[in-house]
Amino acid sequence: MRLTIVGALFALTLATALAQDVVTPNANLLADGIPAISKTIADKVGLYTEFRGHGFVDWHPVERSMLVRHREPGANIAQIYWLKSPGGKLEKVTDFPDPVAAASFAPHHGNYIVYGRDAGGNEATQIFRMDLATRQSTLLSRPDERSAYTWSKKGDRVLIESVPLDKTAQGGTRNQVTTTLTLVDPLKPESQTRLCELPGGGWGGFGFTHDDATLVAQQYRTPNDSDVFLIDVKTGEREKILPKLGAATAGYNGFEWSLDNQRLFMTTNQGGEFSELAVYDRRDKSLTVLSRHIPWDIENFSLSADGRRLMAVANNNGRDEMHLFDAATGKELARPDVTAGSIGAGQWHHTQHDSLGFSLNSPQSPGDVYSLDAKSGKTERWTVAGAPGGVKPETFISPELVQIKSFDGLTVSGWLFLPDAAKFPGKRPVLVSFHGGPEGQSTVRFMGRYNYFLNEMGVAVLMPNVRGSSGYGKTYLDLDNGFKRKDSVKDGGAFLAWAGTHPRLDAGRIVVSGGSYGGYMSLATAVDYSALIRGAIDVVGISSFVTFLNNTESYRRDLRRVEYGDERDPAMRAFHEKIAPLNNAASITVPLFVVQGKNDPRVPYTEAQQIVAAVRKNGVPVWYLLADNEGHGFRRKVNADFEFYSTVRFLEKTLIE
Repeated sequence: MRLTIVGALFALTLATALAQDVVTPNANLLADGIPAISKTIADKVGLYTEFRGHGFVDWHPVERSMLVRHREPGANIAQIYWLKSPGGKLEKVTDFPDPVAAASFAPHHGNYIVYGRDAGGNEATQIFRMDLATRQSTLLSRPDERSAYTWSKKGDRVLIESVPLDKTAQGGTRNQVTTTLTLVDPLKPESQTRLCELPGGGWGGFGFTHDDATLVAQQYRTPNDSDVFLIDVKTGEREKILPKLGAATAGYNGFEWSLDNQRLFMTTNQGGEFSELAVYDRRDKSLTVLSRHIPWDIENFSLSADGRRLMAVANNNGRDEMHLFDAATGKELARPDVTAGSIGAGQWHHTQHDSLGFSLNSPQSPGDVYSLDAKSGKTERWTVAGAPGGVKPETFISPELVQIKSFDGLTVSGWLFLPDAAKFPGKRPVLVSFHGGPEGQSTVRFMGRYNYFLNEMGVAVLMPNVRGSSGYGKTYLDLDNGFKRKDSVKDGGAFLAWAGTHPRLDAGRIVVSGGSYGGYMSLATAVDYSALIRGAIDVVGISSFVTFLNNTESYRRDLRRVEYGDERDPAMRAFHEKIAPLNNAASITVPLFVVQGKNDPRVPYTEAQQIVAAVRKNGVPVWYLLADNEGHGFRRKVNADFEFYSTVRFLEKTLIE
């Protein structure tokens, strides 16, 4: 009896000791099939999970101060802060259990802010007013809808654009979707005027003329196919202005009105391969291109409040460049000297017209906020990103551009990050990371946690921009549509074959990864090229286009059908069934790691569940990580950390051991 008790105590002590040596997932995570994660991994990885960048959000309308987005030390999620001077102390404005990414001061006085927030990653964004004096919030939108907002020029109303959610529909889905536009006084939320109902989803780009009499609106279908309307704010009547009757389809984005309300600045790929800065004149209905001399997409632009200058960001093969234009003549004025990287949220100050606020991150910086003086051309840094001691981001690796020929002779490109040859000599294992979208693009930017792969594990990172990626012209963008879907997977296969020709890459040690559409690419690559890879990581990915299109939120369904094909068409449905990773799961013979958010409205968690069950029938290891408080990707640090620990362990087992 005594020996039995002693044995039981020993077993309990051993189990306690072992438990203390592993990382336990928090209560919101289901870790199914994932082996114990040693705390040694967490300790090693920890330094690479503590980067804390800043993002520009909005200028104060009167003062030289701004709202920024940031995650403070020890915090789990990003919130909004008020920064009242360059290098000043951050004053926390929002403090919620869910992240807040967007907010704006009330125009003209800035006495309160308006912001949007969802819950648990469900993307059912609600709009609120927050009084800065009391930090009390008031709901402005309907709680059973997904909403966004646009300020009137007078600043006394916001236009709330809302779409219904499937959870409020009978049977959990909708055959018809409408977008409702409502004018709301933020100080008197009960004072609302329904402007109109617009057919379908995809509406956005709203912008008031300076007299608040007319509203510009875009109906988006694809980056290459959208319509531009003018809506009478009194009557709700709309007039289509672009494309003109009989003209070819084109993409139009990012609308800004001149002070006389006659000229409408935008970006468009009408008449060219790339998205160009252009201006539409209401008087003669002409469209004039301003940036034809720039052979790359104009990603975004901003018109100064005095109507004199335009700032435009050009995407030069994945590296952002800033350009300044004279708004009256369309002449380019300058190309400010901004570090190569990713430029975000460029916005001119409302009253200090020469001051432009923007964010910038690069391979050596997780992101900071700057202002540009357009007169002098000088930039001023407002924030300093947080980095843990012992890690020097300024030493991090920059990528090299890779261009190869695919199966049909098409040139496809990507970015290759190579570990330091002195520290990691010889051929290196490779993580091939596919972007989402599919109309996304892998660009020169901060790699965050991925720097651990490069600096500590010696794993190279290859980020392909397969056909269908943005940034390379509208023809390239459409090369994966509908029945051409598998051509992008063949591009991925071409990169796998190319890796075998590179003197520093080990083609025998490759893992593929991707999120959203990139998750589909990872699964499809595992189906078609299991013999060339060691494993696959699928983060919120599509495992079957038929089930995805049936279950994604209704306001997105028709938009995705344009890209992927309409599953209601028998021929397209048969093609979808033929190429679905789910229906070809028997061909996945390498270890698989699947990550999913339970609240994902884009790619429902059922896409993950079904591929996990199907691949497990092959007798190969399948790791599954499900978070019940996340949506389309993990936004909470505690969840993202455990996901990364698991990813590191997966790569160790598939590439290193």
